[in-house]
Amino acid sequence: MAPDAWEINYKTIETRMTSTQVPFRCRMKEFFGLRRSMTGMLTMVILVGMGEHMAERFLPLYLQELTHNATMGIMAIGLLAGMDDLLSALYSFPGGYLSDRLGTKRALLIFNALSMVGFLIVIFIPAWWAVLLGAAFFISWSAISLPATMDLVAKAVPKQKRAMGVSVLALVRRVPKMLGPVLGGTCITIWGVRNGVRAAFLAALGLALVAAVVQQVLIEDDSRQAKNAEPNPLRLWAEMPGSLRNLLLSDILIRFCERIPDAFVVVWVTRTIAHHVSELTFGWLSAVENITAVLVYVPVAYMADRFGKKPFVLVTFAFFTLFPLALLHSQSIWTLVPVFVLRGLKEFGEPTRKALIMDLAPEGKKAAMFGLYYLVRDVIVAFAAFGGALLWRVSPEVNLLTAFCFGVIGTVWFALHGRDVSASQPAALKA
Repeated sequence: MAPDAWEINYKTIETRMTSTQVPFRCRMKEFFGLRRSMTGMLTMVILVGMGEHMAERFLPLYLQELTHNATMGIMAIGLLAGMDDLLSALYSFPGGYLSDRLGTKRALLIFNALSMVGFLIVIFIPAWWAVLLGAAFFISWSAISLPATMDLVAKAVPKQKRAMGVSVLALVRRVPKMLGPVLGGTCITIWGVRNGVRAAFLAALGLALVAAVVQQVLIEDDSRQAKNAEPNPLRLWAEMPGSLRNLLLSDILIRFCERIPDAFVVVWVTRTIAHHVSELTFGWLSAVENITAVLVYVPVAYMADRFGKKPFVLVTFAFFTLFPLALLHSQSIWTLVPVFVLRGLKEFGEPTRKALIMDLAPEGKKAAMFGLYYLVRDVIVAFAAFGGALLWRVSPEVNLLTAFCFGVIGTVWFALHGRDVSASQPAALKA
């Protein structure tokens, strides 16, 4: 056969291969909702999250190093955890408002800049009060950006696939949660707690700078579509459907179960139990937790979109409830591994719960309503973190058992009063 014929056949084969591959890529993009803006947002989430989780997960140990006083260290940890919930709550509604008012692209740039200010404070001022001050800025990233990212997902993904869209976002958020603690634990192993945590924050600053560039290049400017947002949360509260309020109450009780022991999990694992483990091992346990969550996200989202969201949210609440009880009975690495698998399973239906919030929220006000939901929830739950420090001072066992009791109440309430919305039902379904 002549060389020209070989060239023609090669091009024919290449064309046929391309024609079969392109539709598959398109189907995958459609299945996961990967638009240009979504891709930019997901890249930004990985970069900022990687830096955040390299350092923030080990802040309780860093605070203990800086205080030189056991009682003061415990109270500082409790204060940090309480600030996390309280400021996350206070930032959520402004995050939704700014997203509606300025557009997603401009709002995310502002939120990213705030986190970088917090990183700089911790890097240059090695004091416990500076950690709390810096946290007031970098805590803002996850909280203040969440309504904007959820609104972007709601716009980009059809309603009947909304759980899948939120799950893709949650799946991507898990990448830095898996790798960040391992890298942070490595920094501490090499340079010690003080210098290791500060080195992790320095890396976080660099990644945040790259993320700021990426988000400006890839995310489309939607400022022209920005609408007049409602600045008064009381007016929005009056428009919240009863079904969404019942979900909110259940969620508050479940978050009490989570937040009472949350800041002390690293202390329990690396300092308290009979056969405690190293900080690096804790990082790997955190990776196990996040790998577990990643493996269940997509199949659960697919089933939730087909069969309804309530059953999967209910199972998630049950996993939240069981974790503190299982942790209480874990005294070695061999029992900690399945417990952290269980901790990963508590994310079983978390993206589905967020999608349910968006389903139940009124059309045209989803970002602001999402922010209001988190404002109310986290303001109340902040008291759980403060109370968790007091309960830990009584005993770690009291802390964990109290958390378990709140979980039982929240799960039962949602089982009795929780509602669902199918793709054919109106979003603002009344309870």
